[in-house]
Amino acid sequence: MSSRRPLLPYAAFVALSLIWGGSFLAIKVTVQDMSPTALLLFRSISGLVALALIVLALGKPLFGPGWRGRVIGFAIMAVTNAVIPWISIGWGEERISSGLASILNSTTTLWTAILIFWVMPSERPSLVNYLGVIVGFAGVVVLVYPSLAAHGISGDVLGALAVLLASLSYSVNAMYQRRKMRNVSVVEISIGQLAAGVVFAIPIAGPSLPHIHFQPLSLVAVIALGAVGTGVAYLLYYYVMNTLGAVRAAGVTYVVPVTAVFWGALLLHETVSGTIIAGMLVILAGIVLVNLRRMPRRQAAAEADSAAA
Repeated sequence: MSSRRPLLPYAAFVALSLIWGGSFLAIKVTVQDMSPTALLLFRSISGLVALALIVLALGKPLFGPGWRGRVIGFAIMAVTNAVIPWISIGWGEERISSGLASILNSTTTLWTAILIFWVMPSERPSLVNYLGVIVGFAGVVVLVYPSLAAHGISGDVLGALAVLLASLSYSVNAMYQRRKMRNVSVVEISIGQLAAGVVFAIPIAGPSLPHIHFQPLSLVAVIALGAVGTGVAYLLYYYVMNTLGAVRAAGVTYVVPVTAVFWGALLLHETVSGTIIAGMLVILAGIVLVNLRRMPRRQAAAEADSAAA
């Protein structure tokens, strides 16, 4: 991360959380008119087209030299970051509430913190960072508890397990990107996996396409979900991951319920209660703890010697 722009990754983190804040609502709207597999296809296509237009408008190439050798990597990332999670979340939200889906999706950070301990010891968080993961998850529970208490855990266990599978898949994707695709540009990773996602989605979604009857709202929702919630969001997400690390990037799933409340208050004039504010503060405390960086041993020793002198 450039020392001249130390706050840029955090600005991208906030922007990403705002974009993804409305994604669960958009998914809830689209699955009323199309199957989860069709959602995968149209979201992948609109995301790919939007991102390609942005990159070409900036005068940058879609792929770098030697991209053919990374096709398998793009395919793996498409499966773990689109095919499995998007179908699972879409299928799950046909059976559970979007509020419950958001809290289950926030376990992405927990899965990432667990997997990184074994897969990438060099990026292993400190004990304080792990405490932040737990505190952040507790904040999500506080935030969505009033809705769950009022309406109950609607849906079935399989719907909840489907969203948990999506969260685990997102975590596996983060580990793979950090281990195998770390030196590939953010643009190429995003374009490559979206293109692979379209290829996978065509045969998967094909049988359900004749049964789709688009309503204007669902059509707008799926286009926005793909263009902004996928195309633009991918660029932000992998930039944050490359600069702040996998666990900190996954922490955006904690903030998504907060930004969902923000959009509800701004656009739908929903009331922000004291419980919601408390949940937000707890999540903020967790994010701060997750982002505390461990001081390198040499630097710590040098500063200790300086202080002693």
